[in-house]
Amino acid sequence: MNRAEKALSELGAMDELASQDSYIHELSAAAKLPVTIVYILTVMSFGKYDLSGLIPMVLLPVLLFQISGIPVRTCFYKLRIVLPLVMAVGLFNPFFDRQVFFHMGRIPVTGGVISMITLMLKGVFCLMASFLLVATTPFDSICAALRQFRMPKMLVTLLLLTYRYIGVMAEEVAVMTDAYHLRAPGQKGIHISAWGSFLGQLLLRSMDRAQELYSSMLLRGYDHEFHYAPARPFRIQDAACILLCVLFCVLIRTVNIAQLLGNMIVR
Repeated sequence: MNRAEKALSELGAMDELASQDSYIHELSAAAKLPVTIVYILTVMSFGKYDLSGLIPMVLLPVLLFQISGIPVRTCFYKLRIVLPLVMAVGLFNPFFDRQVFFHMGRIPVTGGVISMITLMLKGVFCLMASFLLVATTPFDSICAALRQFRMPKMLVTLLLLTYRYIGVMAEEVAVMTDAYHLRAPGQKGIHISAWGSFLGQLLLRSMDRAQELYSSMLLRGYDHEFHYAPARPFRIQDAACILLCVLFCVLIRTVNIAQLLGNMIVR
């Protein structure tokens, strides 16, 4: 199995995750989308030195992962390519911010180290929340929720078609890669001398395939309107989910739980 086929397989695995049955999966996308946005905004609102206040924010996504039946390790495995980039954010802070905040034994802990860890955790928490939304909600339903929030239909349709066309592109890459390997048996990857022609052929094949898909959509009655997924009715449990999650974010943002527990233990 080449890399394109693996990417296509992982894309299908995400659709399978979104089609599972749990309390979180049954919630309306119109409820999960604002909760995700509020959570991300709350995480980003913490100061760069407020590490103790930020850490309890991990409780919400971990709890929702448990309720949805999706292991947290699945999230980190799926995001294994993006996570190193996120972890690299603030990597050079310890070299620029050398002000000592406290000592752990004889080891000084500078503001640069604290801000680096804080930035890393912010990125990880935001990725966890975004992955949870995508892993528990079909992409069609997310787009339907965006239309409920009055996002321009052209932008939503473009977003949906881009997501759907990723699979088509992966199929084309897989076919071309297999054809190349049949002509160059035993060679690992694609030789650098063939990159130009390979990308050119991929572009031409993609344009032809896109035109065929668009013609098929027109034959099936596509009128530039969003009709891909029915919007679920907003229920009491959706409102309860929004209320509880917002209250959690407000509580963690206004009360330093970690510091409060630390003071109680010291006493």
